[in-house]
Amino acid sequence: MAIYQLDDEEIVFPEPSLGEPDGLLAVGGDLSPKRLLTAYIHGIFPWYNELPILWWSPDPRMILLPEEFKCSKSLKRLINSGKFTVKLDSLFSRVIDQCASIRRTDEIGTWINTEMKMAYKELYKLGFAHSVEVLHNKHLVGGLYGISIGGVFFGESMFHTETDASKVALYYLCKWLALNNFNLIDCQMYTPHLESLGAKEISRKEYLKLLRISINSRETLIGKWTF
Repeated sequence: MAIYQLDDEEIVFPEPSLGEPDGLLAVGGDLSPKRLLTAYIHGIFPWYNELPILWWSPDPRMILLPEEFKCSKSLKRLINSGKFTVKLDSLFSRVIDQCASIRRTDEIGTWINTEMKMAYKELYKLGFAHSVEVLHNKHLVGGLYGISIGGVFFGESMFHTETDASKVALYYLCKWLALNNFNLIDCQMYTPHLESLGAKEISRKEYLKLLRISINSRETLIGKWTF
């Protein structure tokens, strides 16, 4: 196995199966929109704290099928209570900033540095990145963001400052994706929190096959999403 050095100009990634056992595949390159979208299409994503940029394709891979979201009775009661207002693509910058600032033990989040925030905010402006916002009394208390290509939503991070607000965000995302014929949510890496909500691990080989099918299952919905 080897870790590949990316060319600073040519946007090409090695075959994901050529990476290290932990999923590390390549280093270098940049966070330009074209390179990021190319990476996601090939089942690769960036995750690093300091330069150089590290690119990953883990095996196994955590996924969630929108129709398999597990909604507990207590979560259903909370959703039906009307406590929260849920919106799409209204407060993207605030969601990613909150995801970067929240510290948690079982989710990736501290890696969202200034360069990452700038890159994904640019993808939001281009219509490829999207957010779900959960508000209570007009205050942002939870949310998530990710990238959309074809019939796939590549989840990046989520946060909550009120109990279960991130679960509410994921519930509404799954509902919206199912209604719009999305096949797959890529959760990247395992967390007990995601597993409790219906996510599961599959092999990288199985994931890459499902990814190709799902990306080609529908046109990419570029632009602002609404309920």
